[in-house]
Amino acid sequence: MIITLIIILVLVFVVYAFMQQKMFGKNPDINKYERIKNSSNYSDGVFQNLSLTEVMRKDASYPKMIFKFLNKPKDTVPQKQIPSVKTDLHTLNDEDPVIVWFGHSSYLIKHKGTNILVDPVFSGHASPFSFSVKAFPGSDIYKVEDMPAIDMLILTHDHFDHLDYKTVMALQPKVKHIYTSLGVSSHLKYWNIDENKITELDWWETEKIAGNIQLTAAPARHFSGRKFGRGKTLWSSFILEISSYKIYTGGDSGYDSHFKTIGEKHGPFDIAILECGQYGNDWPYIHMMPEEVAQAAKDLNAKLLLPVHWAKFSLSLHAWNEPVERVVKAANEINQSITIPMIGEPVTLNKPVAQNKWWQLK
Repeated sequence: MIITLIIILVLVFVVYAFMQQKMFGKNPDINKYERIKNSSNYSDGVFQNLSLTEVMRKDASYPKMIFKFLNKPKDTVPQKQIPSVKTDLHTLNDEDPVIVWFGHSSYLIKHKGTNILVDPVFSGHASPFSFSVKAFPGSDIYKVEDMPAIDMLILTHDHFDHLDYKTVMALQPKVKHIYTSLGVSSHLKYWNIDENKITELDWWETEKIAGNIQLTAAPARHFSGRKFGRGKTLWSSFILEISSYKIYTGGDSGYDSHFKTIGEKHGPFDIAILECGQYGNDWPYIHMMPEEVAQAAKDLNAKLLLPVHWAKFSLSLHAWNEPVERVVKAANEINQSITIPMIGEPVTLNKPVAQNKWWQLK
């Protein structure tokens, strides 16, 4: 009994010591954070979704889920190297807005000399452990050194597959300003990033950035947390207005009525960049099924749908290319225009979209 207790205490100490590393960040001190306390989206000590949202469905079996993750099907990872395009991001023609996707939820938006980078993860993995949740072969060809100077770095929320410590720190000499969800600056300031270059937004707050650029934070249906506690920082989608264009950057979100509300308030959108992947039957409220992604684009009144959050990391149990197969079929059924570029393949608004089914590896 004593030996068992000692082992447990040692394990607790090891876990505690490990989680003191910088990469885990630091949650906001609510006693010093009036904006959080006064937020209409904050109650009972955590941020809340618009609709009651359980991270896991009530009858989900955790032991069964753990067993499934320990015995993942082989097709959750591509058996061949993913094709990609290495684009020179410095010389890319950006007279019309152009988007370059880097796999998962990382992408660059360029327009007339303005560079906007969203949720970059270039460290080769999407977890605190370098050996865990590794990038698929061929998917990790873009690194910090490939990025141009960044005018706006948008961080939608604080999960490891969206807020990567190594990437964010390496990017700092290139980044002019960071825009993120309420509370996330606590992590960034803990990493010694100058608070004067950070702007936080609560849902429906708008920041006028330049004469032709503004950014509005909007609801999403998800959660946050880099340690054990959840909901200490906010998660958001963002509405980017640049020149005469409107771009919806969705972050992570389950399906809900907020898409229709955003579409009615701020649509139509020239493009909606929506997460499509890492869904599961045991967590149906925090990530969308592919069919819901197509419908969300319709709700937003988006001219074009670009599905992301897939093709780089395996964070679920579905086949790696199942999300795109399903979302393409669903979009076609409801006449929603969709594009599926290769990693690194530019998508230019008002130009023909990618049609090659590159994900069907031969």
